[in-house]
Amino acid sequence: MQLTEEQILSLAPDEPSRKSGKGLANAAKWVSAGVNDVAMWGECQGSGAKPYQTQVDLSNIAFKCSCPSRKFPCKHGLGLMLLHARQPGFFTASASPDWVTEWLEKRTKREEKKAETAAKPVDEAAQAKRKESREQQVEDGLEELLRWMKDIVRNGILQMPEKDPAFFADMAKRMIDAKSPGLAGMVRQLGSIGFFREDWQSRFMDQLCRMYLVASGFRHRNDLPEGLAEDVRSWIGFTQSQEELKSQSGVSDIWTVLGKQTLEEDNLLVERNWLFGTQSQQYALVLQFSVRGQGLAFSLSAGMQVQAELVFFPSARPLRAVIRQQQSTRAQAPYTAFSGWLEVAGSGAAVCEGLPFDGDRPFIVEKLRPVQWNGQWWLCDGQNRLARIREGFRHLFTLLAISGGEPLDMAVLGREHAFEPLGVWARGQYHHLTN
Repeated sequence: MQLTEEQILSLAPDEPSRKSGKGLANAAKWVSAGVNDVAMWGECQGSGAKPYQTQVDLSNIAFKCSCPSRKFPCKHGLGLMLLHARQPGFFTASASPDWVTEWLEKRTKREEKKAETAAKPVDEAAQAKRKESREQQVEDGLEELLRWMKDIVRNGILQMPEKDPAFFADMAKRMIDAKSPGLAGMVRQLGSIGFFREDWQSRFMDQLCRMYLVASGFRHRNDLPEGLAEDVRSWIGFTQSQEELKSQSGVSDIWTVLGKQTLEEDNLLVERNWLFGTQSQQYALVLQFSVRGQGLAFSLSAGMQVQAELVFFPSARPLRAVIRQQQSTRAQAPYTAFSGWLEVAGSGAAVCEGLPFDGDRPFIVEKLRPVQWNGQWWLCDGQNRLARIREGFRHLFTLLAISGGEPLDMAVLGREHAFEPLGVWARGQYHHLTN
């Protein structure tokens, strides 16, 4: 799989890795380098006596390096791929050395083992018993959570800023014990509300109400529509087999990757890819997970277009999906944009009607420009309506430099009144603003 320099750099976990990777795209830094149809490898001289062994599985762009970095991919993997993109003649075309072959064989064996496990017959009775036990544990935990939330409301929220962090941490731990990791995350988010803000009360109550809807929804899950019941289970922390989903037919389309967000949670690399189907006009979220050195199933970079079949998770308002099939495409399919914030609000209201505790969603909106008003930055549409740029957005000056203050079609991520720009179309090209 041949990637452009921009696509390679979009794989970087952060800006320092991107910068360091560019610095290593220099033949003088490498003792040796080779490539064939399945892999790319090289030995980079570091500060130690023994060079770092860097390798890339080209079938699905997976990395491994002997350096001590915890980042994935590390600067050596990025530098090796950038060097090949710039100087392919520096690489020797040959059979993989033993240390590369051994790694590829281990990856193949893991995939075969995974396929064997999936092929084993399921003990339905044992599965049903485990499900019943899990649901009972969740029910017991929800009793405590609901009592905890009602006590907060009864006593009033004005004393929340004075609470010890353990007040929230202890309840989050209880939710983990109750096999409800999704609710544990929501409790942690509740405790991380910025109590120094003037509007913390509305943010706090918004999160508390969302938690109540999820908890109450699970207790009445048998009375809910099927899609909404699946949403409730997902927010609680129940998972669904992706292999089962991939056995179903999906939505085939040319998908534009609007943005990619990468973060590390407990040594697990989490990659969020936000996509837009140019023909179906559906938005999608594709999550990928990996531990260091294992790589990702699919290589996606912001701005690229892929011909793919996506299968959506069951939901009242489907968004999250898995890629069933993917192939490269040179097609440049057009996109459809909302005319302004009024249309975005209407779309958000329609989603909220069926999924009242929904999270962030992507939107493509035409002719937005960043403006400063009342000490904050906003996105102004063609009708001069404003939506606030989400706090913590780190690429504001990049956005200002690209737009020059002119209105541009923009992909944004958020809900209600705050959004984060994912990328803009300028001079016939998409410029991503995410990691």
